[in-house]
Amino acid sequence: MKKQRKRAVIIALAAAVLFTACSGVMNGEAEKDEAAPETEVRDDIVIVTESEPPTLHPFDHKSVTAGYMNALVFDKLFDIDADTLEPTPQLCESWTNDGNTWTFKIFENVLFHDGEHMTAEDVKASMEYAKTFPTTIDYTSFWTDITADDDYTLTVTTDGPCSMTLYNMAGIKIVPKKLIDEGHDFAVQPIGSGPYKFVNRVLGDSIEFEANDDYFNAAHRPHIKRMTWKVVPEGSSRTIALEAGEADVIIEVESNDVARLEENADVAVYRVGGTRLNFFAMNNEVYPFNNIDFRRAVNAAIDRQAVITVACNGQGAPNAAHAPDTYGGYSDVGAQGYDVEKAKEYLAASGVDTENLVFSCIVPSDTARRTAEVIQAELAEIGITMEIENMDYATQLSAIMSGDYETSIAGYTSNNLCMFLSGFYHSSAIDAANLARINDGYIDGLIDLSKTQLDDGEREESFRQVIEYINGLCPHAPLYQTEVIRAADAGLSGFKVSASGAVRFEDVYWREN
Repeated sequence: MKKQRKRAVIIALAAAVLFTACSGVMNGEAEKDEAAPETEVRDDIVIVTESEPPTLHPFDHKSVTAGYMNALVFDKLFDIDADTLEPTPQLCESWTNDGNTWTFKIFENVLFHDGEHMTAEDVKASMEYAKTFPTTIDYTSFWTDITADDDYTLTVTTDGPCSMTLYNMAGIKIVPKKLIDEGHDFAVQPIGSGPYKFVNRVLGDSIEFEANDDYFNAAHRPHIKRMTWKVVPEGSSRTIALEAGEADVIIEVESNDVARLEENADVAVYRVGGTRLNFFAMNNEVYPFNNIDFRRAVNAAIDRQAVITVACNGQGAPNAAHAPDTYGGYSDVGAQGYDVEKAKEYLAASGVDTENLVFSCIVPSDTARRTAEVIQAELAEIGITMEIENMDYATQLSAIMSGDYETSIAGYTSNNLCMFLSGFYHSSAIDAANLARINDGYIDGLIDLSKTQLDDGEREESFRQVIEYINGLCPHAPLYQTEVIRAADAGLSGFKVSASGAVRFEDVYWREN
């Protein structure tokens, strides 16, 4: 039976951190009660998501879906503020910086889910453990030494000034040293100190969590006691589940259903300009994508507005540059926009014989398939044949990160431009998120330089230079920046969506009916 809900459809102006999307800029926070209710009608929540997370491990992935679930289980010294996208203390009580030396004081009342007390040794061990995974190289290479000075004080030494230290610390989840030493499998049994504890996983179906009643931060101790994430790949099925009261939150809202949900009195729709840039990804190591003129032809052949219209129902902002326009230092200089005649010129200059050329584009979702279908038709107009191959999210992610692909529909997001560029284009990220598999000393040098520049203006100039250089290389075909859209039961309060797509579910509670 469908439960009683209150009327709420939320659409408001965005905060300063957001960009203007095609359909308008919306606010990521619904109208909510100032005080939590004295009694909670429900203590459970069901969340539906499009993709199965490839793992629940804190470090061994580059998956957005797994990242959402990691945030429930694992805390870090710093988190990223939902409004400013700046680092904010989480496990860190205080910190100081003296040139190359950073000293962090952690809270003394933190318990892991196994009941063990957290100390600086756990933080040190977690940082060293994180560094052993190729997927973390973009945020675990900044230190030269770590020492646990006492039970609650950690000193980190960097190789020169490091502007990204706090951002990097916001990527490192803290796990028990004892379990690391024992070879514990965090993918099967994730154990951290976060607001929720892992309970059970049924592959292809659901993942369950329960509230951590011993969570150290009383202000963010979870209201909702039982949480279930259900994997529902088909977009309209997610919509129906929310409308029927079988689900309470949709993470990936089917674009064709947004208007319908906004008209539903029982549903709250949250919209916010996002940081994710979506790409037609090309493996630059394989033919014909190792040919720069062929890649330029592909970029010029794609009508990005048509992609948004067909694949996203008009929700998104076209972007032909190789970085999101959300941050200072962005540049579209040298970006190749839609120009069919230019595409034909590039194709002729490439020397690639397209008569017998056929390549595959792998897609993991309905939206990705619609995107690929638009690109397929547009490439056909200049004589290029592309086939589309369906693949589940975990398998697709493994394929594109290992280089076992030709093209794919993919996206990448980060909390700042330095981490975006480092994670997506630096040679150290090959076999991680460097999907083009670029190994270019000029790119690496500028990204590395930006990490040492403490002056915002100097750092942003380095960003501009590297983005303009990458725009000229056309390693991928950038498509659009997404508008983050979430939908939830109107009876939920405390629901706030970040531009990165994150929701702090520990702050969500059921409004008393």
